[in-house]
Amino acid sequence: MSWLHELLAGGGVGLIAGLASGFSGTSPGGGLVIFSVLLLGAEQHVAQGTSLITQIPPTGLAGVRRYWQSGNRSPLPWIVWIGIGFLIGGVGGGYAAAAVSDAVLQWTYVAYLVALIALLILRRDRKDGDGAGDRDKLPWPPLLLIGGLAGFSSGFMGIGGGLAITVGLAAGLRVPQHQAQLVSLIFSVIPTNIPAAWIYWSKGLMVGWPAIIGIIAGLWVGTDLGARMANRVSKAVLRRSMIALVALMALYMTYKALS
Repeated sequence: MSWLHELLAGGGVGLIAGLASGFSGTSPGGGLVIFSVLLLGAEQHVAQGTSLITQIPPTGLAGVRRYWQSGNRSPLPWIVWIGIGFLIGGVGGGYAAAAVSDAVLQWTYVAYLVALIALLILRRDRKDGDGAGDRDKLPWPPLLLIGGLAGFSSGFMGIGGGLAITVGLAAGLRVPQHQAQLVSLIFSVIPTNIPAAWIYWSKGLMVGWPAIIGIIAGLWVGTDLGARMANRVSKAVLRRSMIALVALMALYMTYKALS
């Protein structure tokens, strides 16, 4: 594949992953892994390393701005506790991924996505006025746990951890969907995945630089467009869209694991 083809294919990967990220409020890692395998022909470890490395630049900044302009906020203590857990979990996940085969990663990916789908389906929304005054005062242990799980999933599966943050806040702690998605996107701006990305980088698990540049450019554009779309629909539509997106990802990874 020539450098121009790599650049264009990378741009397509980044654009699609960015649209999914901005609309669902998750970091673009899951889409990057899927489409790096599909469009760039990368092996699982290489796709995951590429995903983590291309998420180091603040490609989700435009998406964060769109959610912020729509009145959504992210309390600083949430970011701090989730971030601490993310850093710790990310290192453990990165080293664990390097020690297992592609098949193990693929089946773990499938099981992880199925678990997230179940949480989204079973989640109960807050009633209007239910704890509204205390909504921003979440206890730190579950936030730390969400960060740790997000970090480990990021390092082990190269998916950025945004799905775990969004689902953990929305389904586990019953945070409003748009607000949960904003918090998740903030972690596509803060480079908490650097330790995990370095582990993959040091082992040469990444695609070529033309594809990486294309992915980053596509993410900038796609995340902004996806966030604009998300802020024009209801939380129910966002929830159903996220379930559909995660289900499609699970089906594709099941196909790859079986093939």
